[in-house]
Amino acid sequence: MTLALKKITKEDAPGLHELESVCHRFPMSLSNLETCFGRFYHVIGLFDGEELLGFGILHQLFEDATLMDICVRPAMQGQGLGKRLTEALIELAATQGAERMMLEVRASNERAIALYRQMGFEQTGMRANYYQLEQGKEDAILMERLF
Repeated sequence: MTLALKKITKEDAPGLHELESVCHRFPMSLSNLETCFGRFYHVIGLFDGEELLGFGILHQLFEDATLMDICVRPAMQGQGLGKRLTEALIELAATQGAERMMLEVRASNERAIALYRQMGFEQTGMRANYYQLEQGKEDAILMERLF
């Protein structure tokens, strides 16, 4: 496997949506994904040849960066690809002058929370009943990393 990080363009949004749909129970719509290609967004993909294994979306406005989404193909999860994408987005935000990076994560996503803590994120709050579930809602953990 030869992995490469590449910038993704709006033309790739349908492929992102396909991956988003297999990664998340309640995926972003295609139209929402298409809005992530504006002036203040960076979208990168992790590829094995031409195959998209995962992607990450960063929104940055001046010194504040927000990790909007990370997706890794389910068959490839647990192999460090999410970490690699997150590291790349942290580095990108830092080179663009970010002073902090924020994110929200499902309270039940213990694997992601552990990864974010390993990468220097700390919990700063919680949003009650933020994420949709099959029945009801789930809290979001707010996390932040200072540069």
